[in-house]
Amino acid sequence: MNVLIIAPHPDDETLGCGGTILKHIANGDRVAWLIVTDIKQEYGFSQEQVTSRTNEILNVANHYQFSVVYNLGMKPAGLNSENFPDLINAVGKIFNEFKPEAVYVVNRSDVHSDHRYVFQAAFSCTKPFRYPFVKKILMYECLSETEFAPTTIENAFQPNYFVDITGFLEKKLDIMSIYKSEIMPPPFPRSLENITALATLRGSTAGTRYAEAFVLLRHVDK
Repeated sequence: MNVLIIAPHPDDETLGCGGTILKHIANGDRVAWLIVTDIKQEYGFSQEQVTSRTNEILNVANHYQFSVVYNLGMKPAGLNSENFPDLINAVGKIFNEFKPEAVYVVNRSDVHSDHRYVFQAAFSCTKPFRYPFVKKILMYECLSETEFAPTTIENAFQPNYFVDITGFLEKKLDIMSIYKSEIMPPPFPRSLENITALATLRGSTAGTRYAEAFVLLRHVDK
């Protein structure tokens, strides 16, 4: 099975579905990582920051052993209505090239605007009459973004699909630790302790030691 993991920023994929990625790869699936934004000097970042992030991405990709990595290199916190058509076109090309059967994308109501634009672009590339190979679409939650969405019913992340990651949590934490600038001690959301706490909570719902939770948007069983 071809599985596409869409991350607005490097680290979103590991926060939201790192254990599930590892499980897919262990099961022999072809998994692609699509990174939408990246830091560059032209965006105001230092060469040191660019080099550090490039090394982090390479290291993370090596740990997961992705079949392919795509990086659109768009500006972080720079996705907007003006470049949205370019985003849709770029994502659509990757869909047609990789032909994913399963797509994992961020929650549509995350507080970060980049996340919301990425969701809309990705979901627009799942129309069955244009992308018939897509059979399953799942939204993942992302610590520091999903839980800070407006607390209204239409914005709530209400998981209905769970993946047991009991055998993969430790490696997920190891990979997350590669993103040194993104990890801080509790109560910061993106801490190893809070990642473990969320996995424990989702596991208790699913009846497992640790789990990741998703919202299943569509599943075509043929």
